[in-house]
Amino acid sequence: MSDSEDGSIQDRGRDETEEERADRKWVELIQEVRVAQTGVQILFAFLLTVVFMPRYPQLSETDKNIYIVTVVLGAAATGALIGPVSFHRLVAGRRIKPEAVTWASRLTLAGLLLLLATMTAALLLVLRVATHDDYVPWLVAGIVAWYLLCWFVLPVWARTRHRTAD
Repeated sequence: MSDSEDGSIQDRGRDETEEERADRKWVELIQEVRVAQTGVQILFAFLLTVVFMPRYPQLSETDKNIYIVTVVLGAAATGALIGPVSFHRLVAGRRIKPEAVTWASRLTLAGLLLLLATMTAALLLVLRVATHDDYVPWLVAGIVAWYLLCWFVLPVWARTRHRTAD
């Protein structure tokens, strides 16, 4: 904290305008989206090939339903994670970058939630086909808990523990 000329305390931070902050946040967001996009696109591409495998017709109806849900979730996650790029392209030059960053952030969060659901469903399907054991839901629940911890709990904890104005 530092004293300003009027004696009030100001937060230390970046000395940037709203537009500069939006530019910085946009660059950071796009870097984050690149990582998630690559993962979801690889997973989605793999999922699209499963239906053409010789063993697919032998799957139980439950496993086929899990597969269909997984593919739909993967398609939705792909759309949400590619959305920020399209959003930016369509609103570029309209002087609404702060709003664009907000909407792109929301699309990215939705994409991450859909990716979580896609990976959960894919893991459930693979482990059901691989083992047919009753402990599969427990394994999947453990991995989902791990994803939630890594992707959401720790960042939210850090955010609340180290609050600063942005």
